[in-house]
Amino acid sequence: MSFELINKVNQEQKKHAVVDARSGDTVRVHQKIKEGAKERIQVFEGVIIRTDNKNSHTSRITVRKIASGVGVEKSFLLHSPLVEKIEIVRRAKVRRNFLSYLRNRSGKSARLTAVGFDREAVNKLEEAPVEEVVAKDAPTDEEK
Repeated sequence: MSFELINKVNQEQKKHAVVDARSGDTVRVHQKIKEGAKERIQVFEGVIIRTDNKNSHTSRITVRKIASGVGVEKSFLLHSPLVEKIEIVRRAKVRRNFLSYLRNRSGKSARLTAVGFDREAVNKLEEAPVEEVVAKDAPTDEEK
């Protein structure tokens, strides 16, 4: 297969717009869960400890939270159809991309310094462009 064909398929699978999520952000990820014939939305809230392949169709974030005293990490593909939406709750000042040191910390030592940001502007996604479908056999305005 040619690289152009693979690249074209990959670009078609990408979502039109995704939130600019960075390491250190506290996010709420809404994910579709299938249970038998039913579908529901599950929310996973935690701190992003890693971002990978930012501009690719395989861009991924790893989110960590503490549940019942146990650290839980979940990895999400940003362009996956199962990820309904991602909203940024808090933004923190960090100086690295992979925050693996948070795994060894708990309580106050695991806190990150918050930074002020415009929550509504960051979480707003631009609309997908609407493409007009013109029938081939339908007469145009000029032919009428």
